[in-house]
Amino acid sequence: MELLSVPSSLLSGGNAACLGLALAVLCLLIFWVKNKKGHNYPPGPSPLPLVGNVFQLDFKNFPESLTQLSKKYGSVFSLQIFTENCVVLNGYEAIKEGLVTKSEDTADRPSIPMFEHLGLHNGIAFTGYGQHWKEQRRFALHTLRNFGMGKKSMEERIREEARHLCSTFQAADAHPFDPFMMITNSISNVICSIMFGDRFEYSDLSFQKMIYLLKELAELQTKPITQLYKLFPWLMKVPGPHQKLFSIQRTYLDFLRDIIQKHRDTWDPAIRRDFIDTYFEEIEKNKDNPSSSFTEDTLLVVLADFFVAGTDTTSNTLRWSILMMLLHPHIQTKVREEIHHVVGVDRQPTMEDQSKMPYTNAVIHESQRFGNILPMALLHKTYRDTNIQGFDIPKGTTIIPNLTSVLKDMNIWKKPYQFYPEHFLDSKGNFVKNEAFIPFSAGRRMCVGEQLAKMNLFIFFTSLLQHIEFQIPRDQPYPRHDPVFTFNYSPHPFEVVCWEH
Repeated sequence: MELLSVPSSLLSGGNAACLGLALAVLCLLIFWVKNKKGHNYPPGPSPLPLVGNVFQLDFKNFPESLTQLSKKYGSVFSLQIFTENCVVLNGYEAIKEGLVTKSEDTADRPSIPMFEHLGLHNGIAFTGYGQHWKEQRRFALHTLRNFGMGKKSMEERIREEARHLCSTFQAADAHPFDPFMMITNSISNVICSIMFGDRFEYSDLSFQKMIYLLKELAELQTKPITQLYKLFPWLMKVPGPHQKLFSIQRTYLDFLRDIIQKHRDTWDPAIRRDFIDTYFEEIEKNKDNPSSSFTEDTLLVVLADFFVAGTDTTSNTLRWSILMMLLHPHIQTKVREEIHHVVGVDRQPTMEDQSKMPYTNAVIHESQRFGNILPMALLHKTYRDTNIQGFDIPKGTTIIPNLTSVLKDMNIWKKPYQFYPEHFLDSKGNFVKNEAFIPFSAGRRMCVGEQLAKMNLFIFFTSLLQHIEFQIPRDQPYPRHDPVFTFNYSPHPFEVVCWEH
């Protein structure tokens, strides 16, 4: 089918030149109309037609690009990424106003064509603000609490998994190894036990493959071509190397579909085994409601959201904390001494011990601050016209909260680019909170699993440090402390030697 039929007479000689000039003028006119802003719109670098400001940004370390631009344009500035209008919030005051004070104004999510292409836009994390999101988030929070989030039952589940991880580390018998797979598998088992009612053995090759695929998926999703999908959505259907991204995503979704189908085949409404069973109940309750958001398609996406969120961020943070213990052995020794003083060696730490362990608590918080796992949180979009820090921002504008600008702010933290647990301690060694500590983002769309993540980090970290001393393997290079950026910040691969203590 011809998409555009142009008479051949128009394509000859001067007519072709005139047509080309007219198309160029039309493109520039569209660009001017789309980018016409009010007089009170945030300042920013001048965009180029079609590509916007992409050549002024370093996509290998996007958050650092934003920090550098804020030095010139201020705490609230504008960008255009291809044709998408964006406003970047920098510093605690701007982010607090944008995400907390004006939480509903900025509660929407921008369109992500590659997710929509696969139907991944109707869960919780990337879903637009509205009734669907409210129903799914409310149900998820209620169900997580029913399955023990923040309670003793959940704590025991985490402690059991931490014991498995400790035993596996100790079994390495002082041989060097990369802890990535074991940590990721172990952390993932906590969310899997809630979602699927089961855990995966560390020797399960199919699950290991899934973890590596998700790691590769995160790397592929941050490549520049993904930004072009908004401008040229047809690229997603064109054969080429970029199709590997969609192939991995489909493999991941098929993995979850198989789990859902096995649950459906064995489902007994009288027995509630896990999150999936509870969701089936909700589907049944709403089967006569045509406007219900509870469907198996939605369940698939909600599981995908939780599986990634409950696996990737917490495991990365735990890896950061172990890396910091390698690089700062005197801090590791001090943490272990506090654990032994409060807990001893015969019983496993519990959440009740946390208030008695200010230094260990400070080290965990500093690992989160220094690691800065989600440097831009998840992107927001204005749900309606709003005003932030005195600037008018129209409805439909993408909001980028630069959390790095808060967690590495030299006006808040004494040593923002160093690992310094004293950031969370007063002069007497007591643990102190800092309102600028926002690794889980803030406001209406902050992380649903914050409580679970905090419990995971404390139990896993203290259980490991109680019995294991981490050392850098001999004859190996010093581990890097700078991050790898794949939308999140993760440590470079490193190896450890574990000695029983």
